[in-house]
Amino acid sequence: MTTTPNPPDSTDPHPAAGPTPPQYPQQPPAYPTGPTQPPAPPAYPAYPAYPAYPAQSAPPAYPDPTPQTPPPAYPQPPAQHAAPPVPPQPQPAIPPKPTTPAPLHAHHISTDQRRVYLKAHQRHADATALGSLLIYLPHFLSSLVVVSLVSLLVLGDLAFLGIIGWLLTGLLIFHRPTESTLARRLLGLRHPTREEFSRLAPVWQEVTARAGVDAQNYELWIEENDTDLNAVAAAGHIVGVTTFALNRLPNGELAAVLAHELGHHVGGHAWASLLGYWYALPARLAYRVIRFLAVVTLRVAAVFSLLGFLVIALFLGIVAFATITTLYGLPLLILAAPYALAAVGRRAELRADQHAAALGFAPMLASVLHQMHGADQAARQQAALAARAAGTRLPKESAMAKLLATHPDHHTRLHHLQPWLQPQPPR
Repeated sequence: MTTTPNPPDSTDPHPAAGPTPPQYPQQPPAYPTGPTQPPAPPAYPAYPAYPAYPAQSAPPAYPDPTPQTPPPAYPQPPAQHAAPPVPPQPQPAIPPKPTTPAPLHAHHISTDQRRVYLKAHQRHADATALGSLLIYLPHFLSSLVVVSLVSLLVLGDLAFLGIIGWLLTGLLIFHRPTESTLARRLLGLRHPTREEFSRLAPVWQEVTARAGVDAQNYELWIEENDTDLNAVAAAGHIVGVTTFALNRLPNGELAAVLAHELGHHVGGHAWASLLGYWYALPARLAYRVIRFLAVVTLRVAAVFSLLGFLVIALFLGIVAFATITTLYGLPLLILAAPYALAAVGRRAELRADQHAAALGFAPMLASVLHQMHGADQAARQQAALAARAAGTRLPKESAMAKLLATHPDHHTRLHHLQPWLQPQPPR
């Protein structure tokens, strides 16, 4: 069988020498259009139907996988190698149900510790302290005369040693052991117990922190008094408070009382009054001795004759006049000193109130003053009832007694606290 070769392509520059490939159709085959249905899956045989249990019968019980036989007992170690018994663990205590804390007092203050800024000058001598020393000046000069006479009679040419020694004794009011003796013997104070100190110390720390004062510079003392609300500032470092104030007052009002006493120390009232009293003591003793001798002499002279009484009285008058003229009238100033000292003392109390109010204790101090005023009114009512039951009348307070009062009345102290009790406008 022979084949006819294809004619050469005129476009091919190098015609093939062999036979030409077969010709394929130029048009692609036509595929069917439209969606094609996938073949149906083969049918699987259905699961066999299991027989249902009758309604009255329960399902069959299957054996319990847990073995009923106990596990084999393993040999225990000897007693000497046995582990020590485990002590029973204490059961945790059931905490009590939380209770609602009692509401704090309106005058309760926080005593949490905080940073304290101390002032460079923690105490000074204000006008009332200087005024007290000035009023005591006639007493001091009279005492100097008395001490000089006694030293001259006892020491002779060494009398100046007695005078210098007496002047140096004034420094004892700042001596801690001397202050302790003064507090214990003269003021009837005692050291606080541990419980009292734990209650008093945080309040004192808060007061001194507000004032910028070192709390360790002062000593806290207790006066055994369960009826009076009182406190005292004495010498250079003593701050005392009664047990009534310590146990009955909230800590804010107790802080107000302590701030008031701190004001006496900061202003110099305590040491100035004690120093003046100490240097006036020789003159007071000499005055009492002279008055006693004069009274005894006049009584003895009156027993014997009236003429002798008049002679002695004239002699004492001449001596008194000579003394007054020699000392330029200083003894007359001594007669007026108690009234002047009382006026200065009242002013010092107002300054101490202002010091406590400036530290933020004005409302607390006002509450304390109200309580003290109420206690005074109750005491006066009881005294009036007792006098009425006895058929007498309670005497009214005289004007002289008011002049000798060392503390202002209740209304005066509240009046001076009004600037700190008024609501402050917002800044």
